[in-house]
Amino acid sequence: MSQFAINLLFVGASFALYIGIAIWARAGSTKDFYVAGGGVHPVTNGMATAADWMSAASFISMAGLLASGGYANSTFLMGWTGGYVILAMLLAPYLRKFGKFTVPDFIGDRFYSNTARLVAVICLIVASITYVIGQMTGAGVAFSRFLEVSNTWGIWIAAFIVFLYAVFGGMKGITYTQVAQYIVLIIAYTIPAVFIAIQLTGNPIPGLGMFSTHSESGLPLLVKLNEVLNELGFRDYTADVDNKLNMVLFTLSLMVGTAGLPHVIIRFFTVPKVADARWSAGWALVFIALLYLTAPAVASMARLNLMTTVYPEAAGQVESYEDAMTDPLAYEDRPGWIRTWEETGLITYTDKNDDGRIQLYNEGNEDFAETAEARGWEGSELNVNNDILVLANPEIANLPSWVIGLIAAGGIAAALSTAAGLLLAISSAISHDLIKTMINPKITEKGEMLAARLSMAGAILLATYLGLNPPGFAAQTVALAFGIAGASLFPALMMGIFSKRVNNKGAVAGMLTGLLLTLLYIFTYLGWFFIPGTNMLPNTAENWIMGVSPLSFGAVGAICNFIVAFAVSSATEEPPQEIQDLVESVRYPKGAGIATGH
Repeated sequence: MSQFAINLLFVGASFALYIGIAIWARAGSTKDFYVAGGGVHPVTNGMATAADWMSAASFISMAGLLASGGYANSTFLMGWTGGYVILAMLLAPYLRKFGKFTVPDFIGDRFYSNTARLVAVICLIVASITYVIGQMTGAGVAFSRFLEVSNTWGIWIAAFIVFLYAVFGGMKGITYTQVAQYIVLIIAYTIPAVFIAIQLTGNPIPGLGMFSTHSESGLPLLVKLNEVLNELGFRDYTADVDNKLNMVLFTLSLMVGTAGLPHVIIRFFTVPKVADARWSAGWALVFIALLYLTAPAVASMARLNLMTTVYPEAAGQVESYEDAMTDPLAYEDRPGWIRTWEETGLITYTDKNDDGRIQLYNEGNEDFAETAEARGWEGSELNVNNDILVLANPEIANLPSWVIGLIAAGGIAAALSTAAGLLLAISSAISHDLIKTMINPKITEKGEMLAARLSMAGAILLATYLGLNPPGFAAQTVALAFGIAGASLFPALMMGIFSKRVNNKGAVAGMLTGLLLTLLYIFTYLGWFFIPGTNMLPNTAENWIMGVSPLSFGAVGAICNFIVAFAVSSATEEPPQEIQDLVESVRYPKGAGIATGH
């Protein structure tokens, strides 16, 4: 059986499973559509939450970013994981106790203002649309390779599949579909990692293999990787970062963004009790850890495999890496996986010095320029898209065909699971918070269901269009979404739970400040995020304020949000007493303080 047929079999079987589950669990009411009827078991919900949260950025792009940037890009791991802990500890149980369907619902009622609700809807839609672009981008990458279609057609296929099971199944269908998707993606991620860890180090546990001895050279794997990279002008894989402020802010931005993600928050409304929300959060963290503890190993091994593919003599123990690097692979002898990915356009080769060989090095390193010139190199000739490394890993390591088919299904599952959750969050905000609550409170349940499905269909079309013109790699696009969510929604949620003094005027002013400042900074340095092909200022560190990247500015926006909200609230009237009592009831268990008389 050909590799294409195997891929089609795995992907087709997974699609049939998802659509079958959606038909079985089709939403019959608005409660089914928004919160799956509110009766999901904590373990089931934890697994669905993990799939919802571990997007194409986690499955496809994160390891690629770690592979290309090493320690410097570990901020993605620290930020996303730390943010989930904040969400689980400080937000999920309290929001579940409040008992509303959506994030704008909580903000509108807590801050007793339809204006606050409307601003929250706008923030949610901007963050979610930005986020879903990354999922569509990731799905396009996976489809284009494994189903041998163009990236454009891959995105349209992904949109069609999501439409089938999300529009009709709602949260009920999405929940059980995401359980299946988690099982598919975690198996697909770990099995190739185990194979590759055994090949390179003899250790079957990838996380431990990363710190084990490289079998061919006898050196620790990370030492081996550093030596190969050094000889090609790259920084050490384990090198520290120069701009600590930007690293801290980027990590913080991802943390507060994670905690403010509406599509993850609504998952905690699907369980029967507040205690179940806590258990769901704990189980989700366990399921997430299975992938996140494996990703660094996958990244380092993928980078080493890539470099030693181009410079095969460097794979073993050599007396001189310099000699090994002077004889790169002939282009005609390139392995099958490079040929395959070239067809997708995600690997490109340009023979700049007409020698018929593949030079892959850091041409931006001025200290390495003399060495490159002496070797007759006129520029790095192989361009590898970061998003392909995890998907290409089984082929790079010559793993069995069925493993390649499995990772095809896993990569697509990761993209579709999060895309469905995001689209549901957008749909709920429009149909429930805008139409039902603000525009037409008398709308029938049937009318609200129709509005929810139509708004989701519209969101899918918009996400597809934007996915065809993404602003960057899947993980970079997602990082922008996290910054927007963190700067706008997270502070409002935190203040809504833990401060009785913040009123509606302060909340609205804070959310608008955080959102507008963050968008202004992003627009200033990433103008093509809004208008493809344009830039207001060059997106380089020299132009950033204090070296703060647009991807890191969400943390600054969140701080400004807090400051403005407290300042405006302090200068205006206190919230009504019933709102203060409501905050008290959400934060403390019923009857707390009775025994001590407080």
